[in-house]
Amino acid sequence: MMKVGFFMFLLAGSVMLQGCDVLDPEQIQQRQHLPGTDFVADPQHGEALFHAHCARCHGEKGSGTDQGPPLVHQVYRPGHHADLTFHWAVKDGVKQHHWHFGDMPPIADVSPQQVGHIIAYIRREQRKADIR
Repeated sequence: MMKVGFFMFLLAGSVMLQGCDVLDPEQIQQRQHLPGTDFVADPQHGEALFHAHCARCHGEKGSGTDQGPPLVHQVYRPGHHADLTFHWAVKDGVKQHHWHFGDMPPIADVSPQQVGHIIAYIRREQRKADIR
């Protein structure tokens, strides 16, 4: 009896959801502040973008300053801070949680593609420092 009720619940839910708009992959990427599905990151380009948009607070080569934490640090390794968290940090800002530098504001003038290049640069520098 329980299985029939659960099946009816699933059936009713799927019928109701059929009328919902379905986002295509590009729209999902856009909402998450991610570059398009065909994006290819370039760490060289990311280095220039990092210096233009991030180094003031995060230091040369991501070593940190008195304004912001080092990104070439175990705390920001891919297993602890996935690339998506960097995209969201730029889009929404970040509440202070690992360090005592205060909150990071959103960075409105950096596109998802630019963030993707910056992440490629940071990840390259992390690998050079044996942070994996």
